[in-house]
Amino acid sequence: MDGMMGSSGLGYGYMGLGLIFWILIIVGVILLIKWLVDQDKTTGGRQEMNAMEILKARYAKGEITSEEFEEMKKRLM
Repeated sequence: MDGMMGSSGLGYGYMGLGLIFWILIIVGVILLIKWLVDQDKTTGGRQEMNAMEILKARYAKGEITSEEFEEMKKRLM
């Protein structure tokens, strides 16, 4: 009888390890998705800054008028 009790206890140990493994996999996937979303937000902010810098440079070069500059600036914000 002791042999049977030992094997069933060992089985629960393996189930616990399997459960921990899958929990870690799920948490890892969630963290990866969160990181990817955060990266997208950071990139979006950089593009907006670049657009504003380009707009300022075009205005400084005289390529656009002050009215065009103000209109484009409103659209960016």
